Amino acid sequence: MTKWIMYGVLAVLVAGSWMMYSKTGREMTDLAQQIEVQQDAGDPEGKVAKMKADLQSMDGGKIFNGILLTFLSAGFVGIFVVVHLLPFFAQRVTHAVYDSGEKVEKDVMHAARSLLAQGDYEGAIAAFKLAAAADPLNRLPWVEIAKIQKTNLGDAAAAIQTIRHALESQEWELNDAAYFLFRLAELYDEVEGDRATAVSILNQVVEQFPGTRHSANASHKLHEWTVADEAAALAAQKAQYIGQM
Repeated sequence: MTKWIMYGVLAVLVAGSWMMYSKTGREMTDLAQQIEVQQDAGDPEGKVAKMKADLQSMDGGKIFNGILLTFLSAGFVGIFVVVHLLPFFAQRVTHAVYDSGEKVEKDVMHAARSLLAQGDYEGAIAAFKLAAAADPLNRLPWVEIAKIQKTNLGDAAAAIQTIRHALESQEWELNDAAYFLFRLAELYDEVEGDRATAVSILNQVVEQFPGTRHSANASHKLHEWTVADEAAALAAQKAQYIGQM
């Protein structure tokens, strides 16, 4: 409501300024004609000097009204463009770019999540695979499949195979490829208890993505594991020494 009141006030001001500008223009035209008549008659009443002064004053007023009209019109148009046209075109561009992805999210992904909520894990996996096929560059369906296999079906080996298949199925963007490798290392280390394979995978991250935050994170994790392994080995040695005393 406030927005339309503002538009109404601006419209009234623009209209008023335009009327004043037009009125002044007409009055100046009439006065100029009167001056010409007086001059042709020899200015018997001595009015020409005052009439010219009035004409000059009116010209100044017309210039001011023109500036005011320009300012108010620009403000009205600017507000309309910013409030209505720019959001409209931005929305159209956004829809053009993201509509297909949103459709996958609303349709296939929604169906997969619905099946998951109902406890139909196999059905959910099948639906997520359809989502992956519909949007090949979206890693989320594969992540969800691996999560169902690990958490809901208790099949860590299947989850590992899913991540490996996704990783090898196509050329992923750097962030996506690094995510899959980290997820794979996590599954081997935390679920399978295979630290050696997990270390090998993180070393692959360091070598494959040098100078990136993914390489730095992998190096940090490898350092943590090394420190933890050394501490565990030292504790075992102490325990063995105490046991031999």
